[in-house]
Amino acid sequence: MISEGALRGYLLEEVLAWLLRSSGYEVLTAQDDGEQPPWKTLEERNHGLVVRGRGAWHQADTLGQFRFVPPFSLPVRLFVEAKFTQIKVRLSTVRNGHGVLHDVNENVMTTIATHSGPRRPRTRYRYSYAIFWTSGFSQDAQEFALAHQISLVDLSVPDFAHLRDLVRTAAKDVHTAMKALPATDLPTVNEIRNYLRGPLLNLSRQPIATEPSVTAPLGVLAESLYSRSTLGLILAFPAAPFVLGLASDDLYGFVRYALQHPTHSIRLRRLRQAGPHPLWQIRSEDDPAAYALTFGLPEQVEAWILDQETTTSSRMRWVKESMLSAMTLYWMDGDHAHTFQLRYRPQEIIAQSTGDLTSWPLADDLPHPPTA
Repeated sequence: MISEGALRGYLLEEVLAWLLRSSGYEVLTAQDDGEQPPWKTLEERNHGLVVRGRGAWHQADTLGQFRFVPPFSLPVRLFVEAKFTQIKVRLSTVRNGHGVLHDVNENVMTTIATHSGPRRPRTRYRYSYAIFWTSGFSQDAQEFALAHQISLVDLSVPDFAHLRDLVRTAAKDVHTAMKALPATDLPTVNEIRNYLRGPLLNLSRQPIATEPSVTAPLGVLAESLYSRSTLGLILAFPAAPFVLGLASDDLYGFVRYALQHPTHSIRLRRLRQAGPHPLWQIRSEDDPAAYALTFGLPEQVEAWILDQETTTSSRMRWVKESMLSAMTLYWMDGDHAHTFQLRYRPQEIIAQSTGDLTSWPLADDLPHPPTA
């Protein structure tokens, strides 16, 4: 039987798939491929969805595709892996992600000959990989991820506490119910995931031949997520080898402001609080009370950003400043995609990290933004 810790990770991946819809990502199933063999890139097998690589098929527990194709690029697909444990993610996890990513992106067979017709091109995609974590990464895992452009997204920030509690409770209740069942009646992980996808992703709820004691906590989880309408996660894309997962306890406070100011300047600062790693906060430069977004950075990623020693060449400093001068966010409103750009001065990151926190009031000193 699946362990409670592994079940937490699987449920968290399904919740993340629901949250990432606001950033323009739709969860894929084998039916979304639209191709027939031998052109198919997705298949459904006993343990779930698999993706065709150059050398093998790879399991993709959660795979999303960005709804719009960037200019001069391929359609973008994102592998989502979540770890909900009390130990840090090790190098082996990130190395496995890199192996999968390398193989699927090397699937370069552009045409396939068939006996019944002419050669035709195979659709290609640009795959990315993001690992979402609640307890941190080892140093070598961080360094490897940064070198190979695998994004590490922090879910330990306070704004995600409610989300973590919901997933933890659901996993515990499901696991307890499963322990009371005979082995022949235990549902598979794939059945549990597909059942939860019904209410979360508007997919047809797959029937599951098990006791209601197993499925009831999944329904409670879905209802709790929908009732928490302000809970959200937005992916921010700086011109850097990683993405940022931005959280807010009042997500729509940010959206209301950004719809009126699609491009605006922001202020960044480190929060004064104890914890395993620093947290950063984003506020509008012109209206700091309008919203607050927070994010965490793995230690090695932060060190890469803050590395401004005197030995650093001016060219390297210019590259870092130009890469980290803005971040782009996407917000889906039905079928319409809004694009926001948040601009900032890289020098502020350095100043804030070294303790110059006097130029901006603390979050507790700011008035709360009005509600809609």
